[in-house]
Amino acid sequence: MPSGSLIVVGTGIQLAVHLTPNARAAIERADELLYLVADPVTRAWIEKLNPNASSLDRFYAAGRPRAETYAAMVEEILSRVRLGRNVCAAFYGHPGVFVAPSHEAIRRAREEGFRASMQPGISTEDCLFADLGIDPGEDGCQSYEATAFLIHECNVEPSAFLILWQVGVVGQLAAGPASSEGIPALVEHLQTYYPAEHEVIVYEASPYVVLPPIVRRTPLSELTSMGIPPLATLVVPPREKPRAALTMLDRLGLPRP
Repeated sequence: MPSGSLIVVGTGIQLAVHLTPNARAAIERADELLYLVADPVTRAWIEKLNPNASSLDRFYAAGRPRAETYAAMVEEILSRVRLGRNVCAAFYGHPGVFVAPSHEAIRRAREEGFRASMQPGISTEDCLFADLGIDPGEDGCQSYEATAFLIHECNVEPSAFLILWQVGVVGQLAAGPASSEGIPALVEHLQTYYPAEHEVIVYEASPYVVLPPIVRRTPLSELTSMGIPPLATLVVPPREKPRAALTMLDRLGLPRP
């Protein structure tokens, strides 16, 4: 087996406190650290943990397709591994949640014979469940990236929570300033499943312990007129209670409602 290795970790959402002991050890021990985080404070903190740190955000450019940007990040990560270095790639939040380069880098590293693994991290979803008091095991939960939700014509189960990620950049496939141009199309599509007055939640986890999360509740029809942060997530609560499958209840010997 070649001498280089790759470990992918998450920094969590809140600065320092969400970093697991395993992730911190991987960051500090790596021959080289490549990272992508959301704010300059976290960036400075990461670089203190490992002086051999280099940010991957230099691959972003206005108008450059995200797929092209991610491919460049993967190649940069693998180029260091191929030199026989023990490389750590650290990403904001959970490194396997909405982080395409992490999965591809691990797949290709293993394909080339290198040791490669991923450590879990605290994601925005974890913070969302805690901050909004949602238990996905109670009513169920559907989860989609906002643009993919529209272009793939995903079905909606109105008795479950619907979570739409990256709603602040819905319809944008290239890097650049966040735009709300795709929001009307999203609202129009959602109104085929929910009434205009149905309350939805615009949510953004707080990156710092001292600051509260962003939680804005609004009728669905008014979503187009409110400012949506670039990193926001849209939460659509259930429209109705799930219907009981009486035949299945009888088969399982469970009482009918």
